[in-house]
Amino acid sequence: MKRTRTSKAWMSEHVNDAYVQRAKAEGYRSRAAYKLIEIDERDHLLRPGMTVVDLGAAPGSWSQVAAKRCAAGRSGGGKVIALDLLPMEPMHGVTFIQGDFLEDEALNALEAALDGDRVDVVLSDMAPNMSGIELTDQARSVHLAELALDFAIRHLRPGGNFLVKVFQGPGFMEFRQEAQGHFRSLQVRKPKASRDRSPEVYLLGVGRKAETDPRQG
Repeated sequence: MKRTRTSKAWMSEHVNDAYVQRAKAEGYRSRAAYKLIEIDERDHLLRPGMTVVDLGAAPGSWSQVAAKRCAAGRSGGGKVIALDLLPMEPMHGVTFIQGDFLEDEALNALEAALDGDRVDVVLSDMAPNMSGIELTDQARSVHLAELALDFAIRHLRPGGNFLVKVFQGPGFMEFRQEAQGHFRSLQVRKPKASRDRSPEVYLLGVGRKAETDPRQG
């Protein structure tokens, strides 16, 4: 009964959420679009002609924003490659790979789609399937963030940027410190569309340092 009441309360909140309504009106696939829009308008991550990788992309609202702002699939020459374990409806200007980022097969497909290109921006809105066990969920969240960081280090061009969702809790500060070492600056962002009660924040690594290419090591 408690779960039923909780589910009904969540559904009511979701339906009446201003960002949900705005997403429907403006054609975005989810309210999450406004998290990226707010961060991009503040930090100017996305520009025409960029190559962007979107990890944890489904249902695709971040890819929508990136494709539009990078002119992907148009004469601007931008490219967006999205990956998720879940299916995603096709989208103009976006190459979608369905697969598990934890598995080599998905990573290999993603690298093949890049075809040797360096990446300008790596976006990661990945989150684990929640078990309800706080420590377990936190550990999984940090692990996904670590994998996204490793991908970014390997594939970002020098000066490229990295935006990743992380939940605050055990391991967060250690991950933040690790990421800090690879970028000229590291900022914490909590966009308005991120619900106040959520422990999620976004770490923004600006300007990947021009260190030794790990792919050659």
